[in-house]
Amino acid sequence: MMRVYHGGTESVPHPLCDVGRRGLDFGRGFYVTAIDTQAIEWARAVAIRRGGAPMLNVYELDREALLREGRCRLFTAYDEEWLSFIVQSRMGLDPAAGYDYVEGGVANDRVIDTVNLFMAGLLDERGALQRLAFNEPNNQICLLSQALTDKHLHHVATRPLP
Repeated sequence: MMRVYHGGTESVPHPLCDVGRRGLDFGRGFYVTAIDTQAIEWARAVAIRRGGAPMLNVYELDREALLREGRCRLFTAYDEEWLSFIVQSRMGLDPAAGYDYVEGGVANDRVIDTVNLFMAGLLDERGALQRLAFNEPNNQICLLSQALTDKHLHHVATRPLP
Protein backbone atom coordinates (compact mmCIF):
# COMPACT_ATOMS: atom_id res chain seq x y z
CA MET A 1 0.00 0.00 0.00
CA MET A 2 1.13 3.50 -0.76
CA ARG A 3 0.07 6.58 1.21
CA VAL A 4 -1.18 9.36 -1.06
CA TYR A 5 -2.68 12.81 -0.50
CA HIS A 6 -5.22 15.15 -2.05
CA GLY A 7 -5.25 18.81 -1.09
CA GLY A 8 -8.36 20.96 -1.28
CA THR A 9 -10.99 22.70 0.80
CA GLU A 10 -13.26 19.77 1.59
CA SER A 11 -13.23 16.21 2.81
CA VAL A 12 -13.30 13.71 -0.07
CA PRO A 13 -13.98 10.27 1.41
CA HIS A 14 -15.41 8.93 -1.89
CA PRO A 15 -13.46 10.51 -4.78
CA LEU A 16 -15.11 10.84 -8.17
CA CYS A 17 -13.01 10.50 -11.31
CA ASP A 18 -15.32 12.32 -13.73
CA VAL A 19 -15.86 15.70 -12.07
CA GLY A 20 -12.45 17.32 -12.50
CA ARG A 21 -11.59 20.04 -14.98
CA ARG A 22 -10.61 19.18 -18.54
CA GLY A 23 -7.23 20.26 -19.88
CA LEU A 24 -5.26 19.30 -16.77
CA ASP A 25 -1.85 17.63 -17.10
CA PHE A 26 -3.12 14.06 -17.21
CA GLY A 27 -6.74 14.64 -18.12
CA ARG A 28 -9.98 14.72 -16.20
CA GLY A 29 -9.66 12.51 -13.15
CA PHE A 30 -9.03 12.45 -9.41
CA TYR A 31 -5.53 13.67 -8.57
CA VAL A 32 -3.39 12.55 -5.65
CA THR A 33 0.31 12.70 -4.86
CA ALA A 34 2.74 10.66 -2.80
CA ILE A 35 4.30 13.93 -1.56
CA ASP A 36 2.38 15.34 1.41
CA THR A 37 4.02 18.79 1.25
CA GLN A 38 2.97 19.13 -2.38
CA ALA A 39 -0.67 18.38 -1.48
CA ILE A 40 -0.51 20.78 1.47
CA GLU A 41 0.78 23.61 -0.75
CA TRP A 42 -1.97 22.87 -3.27
CA ALA A 43 -4.65 22.87 -0.53
CA ARG A 44 -3.49 26.27 0.68
CA ALA A 45 -3.44 27.68 -2.86
CA VAL A 46 -6.97 26.37 -3.53
CA ALA A 47 -8.21 27.83 -0.23
CA ILE A 48 -6.87 31.25 -1.20
CA ARG A 49 -8.47 31.10 -4.68
CA ARG A 50 -11.83 29.65 -3.66
CA GLY A 51 -12.12 30.68 -0.05
CA GLY A 52 -12.56 28.18 2.70
CA ALA A 53 -10.15 26.28 4.89
CA PRO A 54 -7.37 24.13 3.44
CA MET A 55 -7.71 20.40 4.05
CA LEU A 56 -5.48 17.42 3.46
CA ASN A 57 -7.17 14.15 2.48
CA VAL A 58 -5.09 11.07 3.24
CA TYR A 59 -5.56 7.76 1.42
CA GLU A 60 -4.03 4.31 1.09
CA LEU A 61 -3.59 3.31 -2.55
CA ASP A 62 -2.96 -0.28 -3.58
CA ARG A 63 -0.77 0.92 -6.43
CA GLU A 64 0.66 -2.48 -7.29
CA ALA A 65 -2.79 -4.03 -7.72
CA LEU A 66 -3.99 -1.06 -9.74
CA LEU A 67 -0.93 -1.28 -12.00
CA ARG A 68 -1.60 -5.00 -12.54
CA GLU A 69 -5.30 -4.57 -13.26
CA GLY A 70 -5.46 -1.25 -15.06
CA ARG A 71 -4.25 0.35 -18.23
CA CYS A 72 -1.50 2.56 -16.85
CA ARG A 73 0.92 5.19 -18.11
CA LEU A 74 3.96 6.06 -15.99
CA PHE A 75 6.30 8.98 -16.68
CA THR A 76 9.59 8.81 -14.79
CA ALA A 77 11.17 11.97 -16.21
CA TYR A 78 10.41 15.25 -17.92
CA ASP A 79 11.11 13.78 -21.35
CA GLU A 80 9.71 13.93 -24.90
CA GLU A 81 6.80 11.62 -24.10
CA TRP A 82 5.85 13.56 -20.96
CA LEU A 83 6.05 16.88 -22.81
CA SER A 84 3.91 15.60 -25.68
CA PHE A 85 1.30 14.22 -23.28
CA ILE A 86 1.10 17.48 -21.29
CA VAL A 87 0.87 19.63 -24.43
CA GLN A 88 -1.89 17.45 -25.88
CA SER A 89 -3.83 17.66 -22.61
CA ARG A 90 -3.43 21.42 -22.36
CA MET A 91 -4.56 21.80 -25.98
CA GLY A 92 -7.84 20.09 -25.09
CA LEU A 93 -6.99 16.74 -26.63
CA ASP A 94 -7.40 13.66 -24.47
CA PRO A 95 -4.19 11.59 -24.47
CA ALA A 96 -5.36 9.99 -21.21
CA ALA A 97 -8.32 8.35 -22.97
CA GLY A 98 -7.89 4.63 -22.68
CA TYR A 99 -5.91 4.82 -19.44
CA ASP A 100 -7.09 4.07 -15.92
CA TYR A 101 -4.05 5.53 -14.17
CA VAL A 102 -1.43 8.10 -15.19
CA GLU A 103 1.53 9.04 -12.98
CA GLY A 104 4.41 11.46 -13.46
CA GLY A 105 5.71 14.95 -12.84
CA VAL A 106 3.52 18.01 -12.39
CA ALA A 107 3.62 20.89 -14.86
CA ASN A 108 3.68 23.34 -11.94
CA ASP A 109 5.05 26.88 -11.70
CA ARG A 110 8.62 25.61 -12.02
CA VAL A 111 8.04 23.96 -15.39
CA ILE A 112 4.88 25.46 -16.89
CA ASP A 113 6.75 28.47 -18.29
CA THR A 114 8.86 26.09 -20.36
CA VAL A 115 5.79 24.16 -21.53
CA ASN A 116 4.05 27.42 -22.48
CA LEU A 117 7.11 28.67 -24.42
CA PHE A 118 7.19 25.35 -26.29
CA MET A 119 3.45 25.50 -27.03
CA ALA A 120 3.83 29.07 -28.32
CA GLY A 121 6.63 28.00 -30.66
CA LEU A 122 9.23 30.11 -28.85
CA LEU A 123 11.23 27.02 -27.83
CA ASP A 124 11.80 23.91 -29.88
CA GLU A 125 11.49 20.47 -28.29
CA ARG A 126 15.22 20.18 -27.69
CA GLY A 127 15.39 23.58 -25.97
CA ALA A 128 12.35 22.79 -23.84
CA LEU A 129 13.79 19.44 -22.76
CA GLN A 130 17.12 21.05 -21.91
CA ARG A 131 15.35 23.55 -19.65
CA LEU A 132 13.22 20.82 -18.07
CA ALA A 133 16.32 18.74 -17.31
CA PHE A 134 17.15 21.20 -14.51
CA ASN A 135 13.91 20.35 -12.68
CA GLU A 136 13.53 17.31 -10.45
CA PRO A 137 10.16 15.71 -11.26
CA ASN A 138 7.66 15.79 -8.44
CA ASN A 139 4.67 13.45 -8.33
CA GLN A 140 1.07 13.42 -9.39
CA ILE A 141 -1.23 10.49 -9.93
CA CYS A 142 -4.40 10.84 -11.94
CA LEU A 143 -7.01 8.18 -11.26
CA LEU A 144 -9.26 7.89 -14.29
CA SER A 145 -11.26 4.70 -13.65
CA GLN A 146 -14.02 4.97 -11.08
CA ALA A 147 -14.21 1.19 -10.62
CA LEU A 148 -10.47 0.84 -9.96
CA THR A 149 -10.44 3.93 -7.75
CA ASP A 150 -13.28 2.57 -5.64
CA LYS A 151 -11.48 -0.76 -5.35
CA HIS A 152 -7.91 0.41 -4.68
CA LEU A 153 -8.07 3.87 -3.04
CA HIS A 154 -9.18 3.98 0.60
CA HIS A 155 -9.79 7.18 2.58
CA VAL A 156 -7.87 7.24 5.85
CA ALA A 157 -8.51 10.74 7.18
CA THR A 158 -9.10 14.38 6.38
CA ARG A 159 -6.99 16.86 8.30
CA PRO A 160 -7.64 20.60 8.53
CA LEU A 161 -4.49 22.58 7.85
CA PRO A 162 -3.32 25.70 9.66
